[in-house]
Amino acid sequence: MSPLLNYTTTVDAAKTVAQIQLILAKHGARAVLINYSDTGDIEALSFKVQTPHGEVGIQLPVNTESILKVLEKQNLPPRYVNRPQAIRIAWRIVKDWVEAQMAILETEMVKMEQIFLPYILSEEGRTLYEVMVDSKFQLPEGRVSD
Repeated sequence: MSPLLNYTTTVDAAKTVAQIQLILAKHGARAVLINYSDTGDIEALSFKVQTPHGEVGIQLPVNTESILKVLEKQNLPPRYVNRPQAIRIAWRIVKDWVEAQMAILETEMVKMEQIFLPYILSEEGRTLYEVMVDSKFQLPEGRVSD
């Protein structure tokens, strides 16, 4: 197994999130909100974009615990296997993913709402992915045309 992408990063999560905010702003984000954990770590980034169907909220979460578990399995030097490093890695991976998605957006092959569809927020503040998990991925009847 190859080491996790960005596992050696030294870039602070706050700097990476600021870079993500700039990327999103350049591509139409109208507002950005950063969610912090009780320990002061950045745990999610939310933003709004205008679509032909109105303004939608989108939330990009990170799962630091998953990153930490992967690092532990990879037998890396201890300086790379800790919570602060997992947070840095998680946000660098999200930044790389957002940059790649914006490159595809610039080709006009996709729309912003297509890229971030699983992360679009419902009125209750849950992502579409979370709503779909709860419904066992069943779409409401009468909502999809054949």
